[in-house]
Amino acid sequence: MSKSAGTPGEITRRQMLRRIGLTALVAGPGAGLLSACATAGSPAATGSAAPTAAGAATSAANPFGVAANAPLEVVIFKGGLGDSYATEVHEPLYKKKFPQAEIKHVATQQIAQTLQPRFASGDVPDMIANSGTDLIDNAALQQEGQLLELTELWDAPSIDDPAKKVRDMVAPGTVESGLITGKPYVMNYVFSAYGLWYDAALFEKEGWTPPKTMDEFKALCEKIKAKGIVPFAFAGKNASYYAYWMILISAAKIEGNQLLIDIDNLVDGAWQRDSVKQSAAAWAEIGKYMDKSFEGLIHTEVQTRQNQGKIALYPSGSWLENEQKDQTPDGFKYALTPTPSVTAADKMPFEAIRAAAGEGYIVPAKAKNPKGGLEYLRIMLSKEGARGFTEKSGNITVVTGAADGLQLSPGNASLSAAQTAAGSNIVTYNSFEGWYKELETELRRQTNALMFGRISAEEFCEKMQKAADKTKADSSITKQNRTV
Repeated sequence: MSKSAGTPGEITRRQMLRRIGLTALVAGPGAGLLSACATAGSPAATGSAAPTAAGAATSAANPFGVAANAPLEVVIFKGGLGDSYATEVHEPLYKKKFPQAEIKHVATQQIAQTLQPRFASGDVPDMIANSGTDLIDNAALQQEGQLLELTELWDAPSIDDPAKKVRDMVAPGTVESGLITGKPYVMNYVFSAYGLWYDAALFEKEGWTPPKTMDEFKALCEKIKAKGIVPFAFAGKNASYYAYWMILISAAKIEGNQLLIDIDNLVDGAWQRDSVKQSAAAWAEIGKYMDKSFEGLIHTEVQTRQNQGKIALYPSGSWLENEQKDQTPDGFKYALTPTPSVTAADKMPFEAIRAAAGEGYIVPAKAKNPKGGLEYLRIMLSKEGARGFTEKSGNITVVTGAADGLQLSPGNASLSAAQTAAGSNIVTYNSFEGWYKELETELRRQTNALMFGRISAEEFCEKMQKAADKTKADSSITKQNRTV
């Protein structure tokens, strides 16, 4: 479903979490896998670090003190993003700054298979694009002391404006998306937004305007239905979470982001708050315009129908256009609209979108040139580096304004406009999706039941609260907590 998904069918949990910027927050079954590979006497087993390059004096231009002649090894996941952004943009920019440095470029689609033995032996690269279906669990790496904390990166002067820190040049929530145990270890780079996707060409032809309120949404659904087109649809068989994302986004717009934080923290009664009930009821009304057969379809089947002009509005993230590029007919113009406001008293405006940074980049703590790895990330987070990435990969980055003036695809142009319109009005992510698998699985079931008319909004909230209470009471489940 995302640009680096390995199969067209059911995605893995890891893929879904990666695309919403949560991979770095998940301590899963991979914990301890590196130590299992380590042998007595290896750096991973003994805790000894590999030799690192001697540093240089720090300065405004070289805040990390990178040694000018220190070699740099870069490992890039070569999936849907390709690797030309590294070989033709970021590496040349690094080389321009440090002409004496030899850069070794490694491209692979099997990050874990390629790098786990190297982490175990202590022979690690200096910067890694840790992505794809075979990525290494970042939480496991952090637990084993294998990741360099990135606070120094975020607090460094930005390349574009040394009076500002790097953290001040990126979209809200970027730094937080890479936290592990409350500290930044992952630099998430690709800006993803979530909402309703539609064909702007079709809407223009029919004179339709994307709805800003749920009342407008229902009125539009009637017009679309009259044209013999399904107004709204999602794939119930393998992607009901696309629909529950919409429900949770709308609930957060009503009450504020604290609701989603409380849901993650299993706060008593969070699922039965008025904001969740109002949102669930509103989306259940939209679900009535969807044929029951969609519960048995997978995402590719629904997305293809949208490309064929048979579905008007589809809930998804900003990977959709790239994922569908081989099936998208000429003249089809992807566009994103935020979830409509549910009430006039919503705390967040219509323009608010759920957005998250994805595609994680890391610097190994035991790299030979970790300072060079940090500088490489700082270059990526410059406007020149980010702009070049967008030109080569077709994806928007977290660097604010970097894509301004670029000739973008219809979907990315829409995404960039939505990012600008939203400003600081960003709906936060949810971590329970990775923390509590049984709870997430139950939410998929109950979302289908709600959206396909088998239960009411009240019943949806009751069943989800019961599932959350069960999770909270289960002492065998490690409880997590977040504050932001």
